Amino acid sequence: MPLCLVVDDSKVVRTLARRMIEPMGYTVQEAEHGEDALNKCMQTMPDFVLLDWNMPVMDGLQFIKWLRTAPGGDAPKVIFCTTETDMQHIMDAMAAGANEYVMKPFDEVILRDKMTQIGLL
Repeated sequence: MPLCLVVDDSKVVRTLARRMIEPMGYTVQEAEHGEDALNKCMQTMPDFVLLDWNMPVMDGLQFIKWLRTAPGGDAPKVIFCTTETDMQHIMDAMAAGANEYVMKPFDEVILRDKMTQIGLL
């Protein structure tokens, strides 16, 4: 079963994302911030990362920059999921290696659509 890493400092968001993603055929692992996610990726590289931007310790942009330079880090599909709505944030995320971008709050229909667009479903 493919692995999804949900990275968000909100337990509520991680739980909701898990409830949406697991029925789509993914095993879900959770991380509370970028450094936690980095450690999990060093153990097992996920197939898909749902990534928040604003987190303590290491934010989403720092994490994706690390991910894309790590061995095997070019493979996971990454969807940024954040409240940051200005065009510069979106451009920065895409330039750093994000495959797609969704705004919070999101629902299963939006997430499924984005996952389908980038070949995860």
